[in-house]
Amino acid sequence: MSEAPAVYEALLQAEQEGKIAALATVIRTQGSVPRQAGSKMLIWPDKTIVGTIGGGLMESQVVEEAQAVMRSGDTKMLTYRLTDLAQGDPGICGGTVEIFVEPIGFSPTIVVIGCGHVGKALAQLAKWSGFRVVVSDDRAELCTPEAIPGMDGYYPIAPAALLQQIEIGQRTFIAAVTRGLPVDIQLFPPLLQSQAAYIGLIGSKRRWALTEKALLEQGVSEEAVKRVHSPIGLDIAAETPQEIAVSIMAEIIQHYRGTNVP
Repeated sequence: MSEAPAVYEALLQAEQEGKIAALATVIRTQGSVPRQAGSKMLIWPDKTIVGTIGGGLMESQVVEEAQAVMRSGDTKMLTYRLTDLAQGDPGICGGTVEIFVEPIGFSPTIVVIGCGHVGKALAQLAKWSGFRVVVSDDRAELCTPEAIPGMDGYYPIAPAALLQQIEIGQRTFIAAVTRGLPVDIQLFPPLLQSQAAYIGLIGSKRRWALTEKALLEQGVSEEAVKRVHSPIGLDIAAETPQEIAVSIMAEIIQHYRGTNVP
């Protein structure tokens, strides 16, 4: 595969699978330089690359800068003179290069665990709201494109196995609309060790009290347990699956936009 299609294919993979990466693009050049404007390179967190923006020390420095971009989620503009090694320039081609580095795969993702009535309504509303949405349920017939069309990922597996299949980062919002305590006490210990931005659990206050007690008895810390929002969603006296989905999305958006209140 030639270079440009390979970069775009990797870029598409990152976006579709929610994988973190960084895209470096040469946007302006002057004088003699190894690559011209428009050249692109995708950088993965393990520092492997797809494509090239010129090789050598300059490219190595861009790969390092890309790691910070992937951690912060912020774009970065880099300028390199390629004239004098003694002055610290990463090359001697004779020109100047400007490179724009942007984070990839930072679309906020909602993971809906449980595809019953509420889970299905929530997944559809989350997708309509512009989020990347992944759904999971161990009842395989409920977790298909036919049952819930248009989702970004389908994982018809046990909830406890889900965390081994997906990446959970600081822009991941977890909505556990699971069926009860036996599922929850297996799911939450590893989930609470993740960097998820939000973790919510459906159910009554009594259900959460029993879950909390079981988690603490398993050795999960009180600090970790406090991360869970349960009952999930804002209190709007919701009753129907659609109303409950609205309450959950409202709370997730509240956290996503940074306006959550105590």
